Amino acid sequence: MTQQQTAALSGPRQAEAVSPENTPGFFARGVNFYKLFWIFLGVSFLGCLVETAFMLLTRGELQNRSGVIYGSFSLVWGLGAVLFTVCFHRLARRSSLLILLAGTALGAAYEYACSWLQEVLFGACFWDYSHLPFNINGRVNLVFSLFWGVAAVLWVKCAYPAACRWIGKIPNGAGRPLTMVLAALMAFDIGLTSAALGRMNQRQHDIPPAGPVAQFLDAHYPDRRLEAVFTNLTYIGTDEAREAAGVPRPNDLPGQ
Repeated sequence: MTQQQTAALSGPRQAEAVSPENTPGFFARGVNFYKLFWIFLGVSFLGCLVETAFMLLTRGELQNRSGVIYGSFSLVWGLGAVLFTVCFHRLARRSSLLILLAGTALGAAYEYACSWLQEVLFGACFWDYSHLPFNINGRVNLVFSLFWGVAAVLWVKCAYPAACRWIGKIPNGAGRPLTMVLAALMAFDIGLTSAALGRMNQRQHDIPPAGPVAQFLDAHYPDRRLEAVFTNLTYIGTDEAREAAGVPRPNDLPGQ
């Protein structure tokens, strides 16, 4: 390469030229499964650490903010990063205000859906905003929705490019098999967690175990173990449990 060509590639162009995206056969080129999985894994882990540190600093409580039984991974954070990547990765050159507004709306809808699904599937409540102003059914509120918008701006402008560079450091030959192994382990962890929480919900409704799988879950993942793992979990799957927890029904919230 001539001196003139080297100078022409200075700054952003040079960074683009040496980007792993331009490597022939790079396993995580573009927005594909491999890149999305590593984004999910990394942000899930970092998000869990951030939430744990936040609760320790603001409330003096050491809580496990993980969303799975094994490991420290916040699925809400990880899936949120994947969602923002898929929807906003082409908006890096657009205005921050546009990304902020779009991220606020998408983040609020995403958080609402996560809260609703957790309650419907497992009778579980991991957060409740019914005591905060400008909330919708206690599942989302204005302030935290704006946080999603700010997170979208930071993700598109700063964090996503940094994540791509970090993923680019993974050896190309090992990228695909390593991704598949870790993805299988994570899928097992999520599946086991879902089954254990679902069985916990059944126990609260006095449903006896039906088959060896349910018996295994009762023996190895009883309520006391799940409560110890998910320290921020509140069970609201029955009227009695909801009343004891002080979590109102959506239609009982003020203004509904």
